[in-house]
Amino acid sequence: MIHVLFVCLGNICRSPTAEGVFRHKVERAGLSEVIAVDSAGTAAWHIGKAPDARTCAVARQRGYDLSALRARQAVADDFLRFDWVLAMDASNLAHLQALRPAEARVEPQLFLPLADELTLSEVPDPYYGGAQGFEQVLDVIEIASDALLQRIQSALR
Repeated sequence: MIHVLFVCLGNICRSPTAEGVFRHKVERAGLSEVIAVDSAGTAAWHIGKAPDARTCAVARQRGYDLSALRARQAVADDFLRFDWVLAMDASNLAHLQALRPAEARVEPQLFLPLADELTLSEVPDPYYGGAQGFEQVLDVIEIASDALLQRIQSALR
């Protein structure tokens, strides 16, 4: 099994979007038995809460169901369980690097640079903005998810 973890600040906007989008793409590729997907936040503010309603609405419009997801906080053991630990922005990446135990086999990295065609290196946080921000988040996450899935599929061959 290949385990993928997406991480943002509160685990209610960007990382659950990435989890839902990537899980959907994995299912469509017939790889659900090979690739496991999860998400987490670096902060504990929203543990146990559903994704932001605006996130869910924009995702639902594109066919992604995030309703079953619940926020959790990233923990040091994640570095022992996951093969990919993907941060939404540089601040999340710094928090993950500080959390990473010495014996970890994986190094956290930014998610968007996996997609060569994207000019952004960070997924912008839409929380304090309008609907357009949530659309932009979904746009870049769909592109980066395709790139990640392609990399994993190539490694499986």
